[in-house]
Amino acid sequence: MHDLTSQPIMMIDSSPPLLHHYGELTRLPPQIPTLECNDLPSGAVVMKEYCQLPLIDLSCLNSTNERERLACAEAICRASSEWGFFQVVNHGISPELVRNMRREQFELFQTPFDKKATCGVLNNSYRWGTPTATCPRQFSWSEAFHIPLSRVSEQACYGEFSSLREVMMEFAAAMSKLARVLAGVLAENLGHPRGVFDNICQEINCFLRLNRYPACPISSEIFGLVPHTDSDFLTILSQDEVGGLQLMKDSKWVAVNPNQDALIVNIGDLFQAWSNDVYKSVQHKVVANGKMERYSIAYFLCPSYDSLIGSCMEPSIYREFTFGEYRSQIQEDIKRTGRKIGLPRFLL
Repeated sequence: MHDLTSQPIMMIDSSPPLLHHYGELTRLPPQIPTLECNDLPSGAVVMKEYCQLPLIDLSCLNSTNERERLACAEAICRASSEWGFFQVVNHGISPELVRNMRREQFELFQTPFDKKATCGVLNNSYRWGTPTATCPRQFSWSEAFHIPLSRVSEQACYGEFSSLREVMMEFAAAMSKLARVLAGVLAENLGHPRGVFDNICQEINCFLRLNRYPACPISSEIFGLVPHTDSDFLTILSQDEVGGLQLMKDSKWVAVNPNQDALIVNIGDLFQAWSNDVYKSVQHKVVANGKMERYSIAYFLCPSYDSLIGSCMEPSIYREFTFGEYRSQIQEDIKRTGRKIGLPRFLL
């Protein structure tokens, strides 16, 4: 028999060197004088008060009772206007599919960091921390695979993670179907056909993001994901029971209570611009957790880069712009100022 006590124990670390990179940022003088660099870490602590996001039963959209269908659609639109966020249950995505996707996600992230960073799996979509950060307050304690759905059907995209392919394709298709149903309800509310986004928001233009937030030994000093708005039409989020998501409501950060049976939906910048500010893209963030790691999966409903985004009503608040122009402006602003400015850049 082998004497295991005499053998060196090799610990394979799956987490990226977040603490090391954070330490380097703390030793550097800020290169860009922004509020984010000088601000106190208020809101970086997990809040004890949780908000109850509007909870909407989507089965009512298929009710034979017209009053129930209209009430459900009205609830979706009201939440999108008043909160910019809501939860949905009976959304058509089976619990088994969600469990299978989370299992594959967990196994993927448990891969040693060096391998994740170099193997090019999932179209070389792995990222960690915040490469553009110039100070600690711009740094996110997280890692992710940000996957373009144009490649998810390709076997070569998965490398040795072949079991992920079938599950991810099914999960992406289900999220895509749900996103289009919700976008259709929101469009119809403003007098447009339900399929108004079908041509520009094809599945090949959309993204699936697998997130992991490792337990953080300096959770009071740093974000899991820095405050931001989403640069798409809408986002659908599946999260675990750990919690940590917070959103801005009435000029205050409020924490979202995890609901294992629900998916979270939030409005993105493009829907706010298209709706002429009827629907709200609100700031949100993830707080770091000192004891537990957190997993989530986000689906982003995006148009093609050459799609023209304009208001659906007059007088328009924003000038017309393409999605590609919007993304380029965000990247330029982050490089120049250290933060995303977003829609205010396009106000008339």
